[in-house]
Amino acid sequence: MNNMPTVTKNLLIINVLCFLGYEVLKRHGMDLNGMCGLHFFMASDFNLAQLISYMFLHANWEHLFFNMFAVWMFGSAVELVWGPKRYLTYYMVCGIGAGLIQELVQYIEFATILQNYQNVDIGTTVIPMSEYLNLMNTVGASGAVYGILLAFGMMFPESRILVFFVLPVKAKYLVIGYAILELMAGLGSSADGIAHFAHLGGMIFGFLLIMYWKKKRNNGSYNY
Repeated sequence: MNNMPTVTKNLLIINVLCFLGYEVLKRHGMDLNGMCGLHFFMASDFNLAQLISYMFLHANWEHLFFNMFAVWMFGSAVELVWGPKRYLTYYMVCGIGAGLIQELVQYIEFATILQNYQNVDIGTTVIPMSEYLNLMNTVGASGAVYGILLAFGMMFPESRILVFFVLPVKAKYLVIGYAILELMAGLGSSADGIAHFAHLGGMIFGFLLIMYWKKKRNNGSYNY
């Protein structure tokens, strides 16, 4: 742990502490994810701070573990190349960007389907639309993680990663594969509860930021 880059180490600590806080508060009847997760911007529970707070919260231990494993595995390498300041900036931009894309996708769903209804059948009961909008809540560092994966693939495209700890795949192909899978899943009709377009949003904002930094470097105004 002492040899881990500073930002990566602190991101792991903060995310774990937030999840422990979520578990403790849940036992006392409080829902930290409900309060600080990213709500749809037209819902009464939405506030701008959630664009930051949501990326430090997770739904369960599995969600937390896989995201933090990726932060440790790929984020450590990226931070060692970029340094802590630029890496943290990148992480936050990818996370916020993912949240903005999620908001856009939810608005498209609302504008094309939901606005035509006053109430929504959620399977067990029928609730008012205003209440349903507050159920549109996103948590997780996955958007930032997908941004990190993109950066790693661009920095170390020929590096081989063991998928499922067995199959070696070059980083550049892994990134492309994940992007295609997320796009297909997002466009699919299955409601799996995963914000696939938010994952793509993290990659998109990460790519745009990297291109911006490279342009500044090529103009001689920034060392990349």
